[in-house]
Amino acid sequence: MYGNDSTEAAAGNEEYMQDVEELDAENQMNRGLKNRHVQFIAIGGTIGTGLFLGSGKSISLTGPSIVFVYIAVGIIMFLLMRGIGEMMYRDPSQHTFINFITRYLGRGWGHFAGWTYWIVLILIGMSEITAVSTYFVTFFDTFGIDLSHWKWLIELCFLVALSGINLIAVKVFGEAEFWFSMIKITLICGMIATAVVMLVIGYHYPAVQITGSDHISPAGQVSIANITDGFSLAPNGWLALLMSFQMVFYAYQMIEFIGVTVSETENPRKVLPKAINEIILRVLIFYVGALVAIMVIVPWRNFQPNADGSFASPFIMVFKYAGLDWAAALVFFVVITAASSALNSLLYSAGRHLYQLAKESPSPAMQRLGVVSKNHVPAKAIVVSACMIVLSPIINAFPQVSSAFVLFSSASSAVIIFIYTLTMIAHRRYRVSADFIADGYVMPAWRFTNTLAIAFFVFVYCTLFISTDTRGPAIAGLVWLVVFGGFCQWRQRLEDRDLKRAVARRK
Repeated sequence: MYGNDSTEAAAGNEEYMQDVEELDAENQMNRGLKNRHVQFIAIGGTIGTGLFLGSGKSISLTGPSIVFVYIAVGIIMFLLMRGIGEMMYRDPSQHTFINFITRYLGRGWGHFAGWTYWIVLILIGMSEITAVSTYFVTFFDTFGIDLSHWKWLIELCFLVALSGINLIAVKVFGEAEFWFSMIKITLICGMIATAVVMLVIGYHYPAVQITGSDHISPAGQVSIANITDGFSLAPNGWLALLMSFQMVFYAYQMIEFIGVTVSETENPRKVLPKAINEIILRVLIFYVGALVAIMVIVPWRNFQPNADGSFASPFIMVFKYAGLDWAAALVFFVVITAASSALNSLLYSAGRHLYQLAKESPSPAMQRLGVVSKNHVPAKAIVVSACMIVLSPIINAFPQVSSAFVLFSSASSAVIIFIYTLTMIAHRRYRVSADFIADGYVMPAWRFTNTLAIAFFVFVYCTLFISTDTRGPAIAGLVWLVVFGGFCQWRQRLEDRDLKRAVARRK
């Protein structure tokens, strides 16, 4: 169900635009998210645990040129957000950008996108709750406290606490995300400031043992030369450069989360464009700025994998070189915050998407989830989503089930590319529809930029076939598209046929 039929209201008058109050006639949510909430939610959606822990692997893959990859992918994700933002600006009463796929591509693709995206959120949520407990155990391990036997209880406590935040009120959720993001930003800014000071004074550091690394990190000097000397666009070959695009792409995953908050945002037509327009600035400061700061201090060739293929956190390395022995505890505290923020947002988004699916479903059982509580939040949908995520520790307890889950979870990361592509195709349909308003939040040069984004998503999916680690999930993703996508299209055709017959009999 697409809320309000704005097509009829806009037909024949492109400059007509309904007031938010009128569009909100069927919006039961509370607009409790203020400008600062949305701004920091957007930041939180951009900065994940990958920057704090996984950037070492990205740097080792292509060296300093990884900065250009982050910028290029950031621009494409900005175009995705401009497309979502333009449609959301037109009708800010929608609970999710997925609704526009239903409206402009049909119920079949809408059904596919809605359920696929919800499943992806649940699978990512399962991974995040496992990550939270792992980081929590690691954090306390730096103080000599072993909590490894209590991982299941840690996961349960975190999930209950974050579910409670989501159930109280959307304003409480916004406040939680505000402070989660503030902690992440503070660490990044602190690291960049540390790098600047070390660069100015020409800081030399000794060889040290870094927490999370099984070898000694060599001594060195903080210098711009660590980036410029021997620079090459593809120092490890062009295949490695191509593979870096998929790694960076997944670092930006969930940036679209802001497209789920619009129906609960105060003054959305003012706040939404501002939040989206600042995405590029956030990319430059928090991703590019952090990566440059890291590589100025640590020569990129010093990022070597451990025996198990993992990498030490670049943030821990930087602070350790600066002489902060408690660097590991500090970084893992922030990583716990980042993972908690991601899980908090996933619960919020999963609850809204399940709520929307329930409202569209003809099943009475599903429709029971399509209601809001007295606090104006989809409480039942949030609780059901949380119950699905809490299955993670149970799944991990069975090796056979766990291995199958890992493949399915990896495939879900590939499948989200289909969602992004369908969203941009829906945006193309919107631009040529009667709904389009020329005086709205318009995507610049849309024919070119929209096509560029779609082509890039296809390119990223193709890069998944390069490595054996990602080839299986890529194939599984295609199977999901053909089987479930085909089923959804077939289901829509049957419904359309039955509807035509019913209309014909009435005549």
